Amino acid sequence: MSDQQPQARAPYAISDPKLTVSGQMVTTAFELPGFRVRQNLGVVRGIVVRSRNLFVNIGAVFNQLVGGNITAWTNLCEEARREAFEIMIQHATEIGANAIIGARYDATEIATGVTEVLAYGTAVVVEPLEGTGIYGS
Repeated sequence: MSDQQPQARAPYAISDPKLTVSGQMVTTAFELPGFRVRQNLGVVRGIVVRSRNLFVNIGAVFNQLVGGNITAWTNLCEEARREAFEIMIQHATEIGANAIIGARYDATEIATGVTEVLAYGTAVVVEPLEGTGIYGS
């Protein structure tokens, strides 16, 4: 856990910053080994809406002709997921969490060539269990 304030990633206001959630304290599981959930702060989310750009589409069409991984679209998807993840962490940080459990992704095409990517999870405040050696306990 760090006392530094995160750089704002969301293109919209979420809430007042308090603590920082480390990417290592985000899990798809519903518990963190060595930690006890002290407080559940509720669902947090990060939303990114992306459209494909013309140049990426042209490159992808050529790549489709020869087959294989369409790296232009792979990179676009990875970037959208990373941004949604970072916004989710920002949201959790701003409401006072130090961890996120049950993290998930979802994507929805909202118009032709326009996709919403959603990262969501449960923001929690965790504390190390006694005798785990985590954070000097």
